[in-house]
Amino acid sequence: MVPTENAADVVIVGGGLAGLTAAIYLARGGRSVILVEKSHQLGGRARTQAKHDFLFNQGPHALYRSGAGIKILGELGIPFTGSPPLLTGYGVRGSIKYDLPISLAGFIKSGLLSPAGKIEAIRLGITLATIQAESTQHLTLRQWLDTRIRDTDLRQLAEALIRVSTYANDAEHIAAGAAISQTQLALRGNVLYLDGGWQTLVEKLVQRAQSVGVKILTSARVTSVEPQDTGFSVHLAGAAALTGGAVILAAGPAEVRDLVAGGRQTVLAGWADTAIPVLAACLDVGLSALPQPEALFALIVDRPLYYSVHSAAARLAPAGGALIHLARYIGAAEQLDAQAVEQELEGLLDLLQPGWRQVLITRRFLPRMTVYHALPTVASTGTSGLPGPAVPEIPGLYVAGDWVGPVGLLSDTSLASGRQVAQMILAAGLKAPPGASAYA
Repeated sequence: MVPTENAADVVIVGGGLAGLTAAIYLARGGRSVILVEKSHQLGGRARTQAKHDFLFNQGPHALYRSGAGIKILGELGIPFTGSPPLLTGYGVRGSIKYDLPISLAGFIKSGLLSPAGKIEAIRLGITLATIQAESTQHLTLRQWLDTRIRDTDLRQLAEALIRVSTYANDAEHIAAGAAISQTQLALRGNVLYLDGGWQTLVEKLVQRAQSVGVKILTSARVTSVEPQDTGFSVHLAGAAALTGGAVILAAGPAEVRDLVAGGRQTVLAGWADTAIPVLAACLDVGLSALPQPEALFALIVDRPLYYSVHSAAARLAPAGGALIHLARYIGAAEQLDAQAVEQELEGLLDLLQPGWRQVLITRRFLPRMTVYHALPTVASTGTSGLPGPAVPEIPGLYVAGDWVGPVGLLSDTSLASGRQVAQMILAAGLKAPPGASAYA
């Protein structure tokens, strides 16, 4: 419900990672904040679903250990536990399983590569370790790979490694620099799977926000955001409007465009029209036991598929059980048959965990999930030219989320954009309109 005190220095629309992060920084900086979330539950795609004591994230989430997000969580005092994935398993080409290479020496020894490919792999490994990713932002990943790799087997292997690092299957559009930078990040620090799922982060962010005075409204749908002479009116379905000196829209680019009165006549329209979403189909299974305990991770080199037993590294399954995340990375232009994709992922399980159907407890299939809203392209100069946070034509209006700002990809971008927009508002000194009844 909307409180009597329906004004704040800042109104935030969207209760995912970006919105919660911005709210905490702003409240710690002395601003009054109302955060509005249309769902009954906060967290967005960081929510975790419990099914038969298995904890399913919204797809195969991972926190990059060398990324900006983990540093921001530290600044906010958000504790978490987790472990890197156990890289025990296979490299897969077709229906053949090879020992999983987990180092340059392993790649050179692997049956995944021809002798010529192994020689090229040495050069590619040195390149990835030393190249300044920013110098390749004018090239698509496809163009960069064309200039660097001749061997077909190595090309497949490199593309698979980049896919699992970026979650994207769109070499025709992603800027090489963004793909290389994210792959360097993954190789440098690996990732963490989180105990209890990403819901643990959400819950702690919510607790921290409430402790510093953020007012949170759930099941409150914003119908429009109208700029006023001083501040903004944020209209809610079936409730009184909120007023704010500044507004942060922590939602996807199309939703943001459509919420703002006159948004289609601003830069918001261009941001929405040019955004290329990163998509995936996800199959999650909870098993009473793992038929093949050694098959914990697989790098699929010839198809855009993902497989990892997340419960081997994090507390996500009941004792003795196993939670496996599988995915099919989807290019933005691909229109796939959902049933065929689900069968393809089941076939990968048949290869890696034969007998899984006999120990199946629960499952979930998400046929077309948005992983993040905007692929960094050559046109956006990689991540450096991604939108926002400020909306130039409307002072006091900002955006945040996984498609906003120059820092990283995925949750790193969400968290970093939340911090950046809060810092901008604090620096601008924006407050609730004079005479508004901001809550204490």
